Amino acid sequence: MGRFCDVWVLGVLQNADAANFSIYIHSEPGFVFDESTTRSHLFYGRQLKNSIQVLWGQSSMIEAERLLLGEALKDPANRRFVLLSDSCVPLYNFSYIYNYVMASPKSFVDRLKLMWSVCILAFLMCKEGRYHPKMSPIIPKNKWRKGSQWITLVRSHAEVVVDDEVIFPLFKKLCKRRPPLDASKGKQNIKLQKQHNCIPDEHYMQTLLAMSELEGELEQRTLTYTLWNHSATKMENKGWHPITFSYANAGPQRIKEIKDINHVYYETEFRTEWCRTNSTPAPCFLFARKFSRGAAMRLLSEGVIGSFDATALLDAPL
Repeated sequence: MGRFCDVWVLGVLQNADAANFSIYIHSEPGFVFDESTTRSHLFYGRQLKNSIQVLWGQSSMIEAERLLLGEALKDPANRRFVLLSDSCVPLYNFSYIYNYVMASPKSFVDRLKLMWSVCILAFLMCKEGRYHPKMSPIIPKNKWRKGSQWITLVRSHAEVVVDDEVIFPLFKKLCKRRPPLDASKGKQNIKLQKQHNCIPDEHYMQTLLAMSELEGELEQRTLTYTLWNHSATKMENKGWHPITFSYANAGPQRIKEIKDINHVYYETEFRTEWCRTNSTPAPCFLFARKFSRGAAMRLLSEGVIGSFDATALLDAPL
């Protein structure tokens, strides 16, 4: 979490009951949240003292998540654990988000079961070979999963992640980032691009929970909306990346469109996931990314985050 956190903290958490939330921040080693770096006192003293340098596409991504969960688990009052980035914004007020998450006895974890008999072009699994053959037999191929890293865990699942001493070391050993294309290397790029490419943050949580036989305890979707750029040209050059919302395209209509989404269709599994929390139909997303600072400030200044009563969700039968 970083500079954009101020926006949604000031806009959503400032008037929330402090007994209902706690904040944990993984920032760059040495960075300090104080009066000179943040406008919100809610960040003071909340960053981890044992933070690490995180590199995209490396196991350090999931190591940082494990450190955050480990710190949050020290407080026995914490029952739900939501992972957010510095460019996430809330779509609702705190009361609605709190009741929505607490109403469900399940974790929210986006999950795709990879079908190895078919080349899944949508995610380039066959081409990229993200499953490393040396993961077997510890991680059998039929337990390999893919999904979004933006998870919401119940306490027992967070404990599974932190206590893991088998799957994470294997990811750390075998999941390496494929080097980017380098024009100076010429034909050597062909060899380099054939190297294994894992992207651990898209696989670790899902695979670990599958290995732990916990998939029946999951809402198989994320609560954080992302709009992906599927341009073939950009995909070939850089890979798919989330579209960043700017001030111009982050108005009330865009937020309404995201909030109106009530189902997710997974093309590779021919599966439609109708969004529910504790068996009650509900909007799919509570957060969205990636928003520039200007976009987030527009949402805050225009009062796009409205008032909603989600207490009825708590009354739904378990």
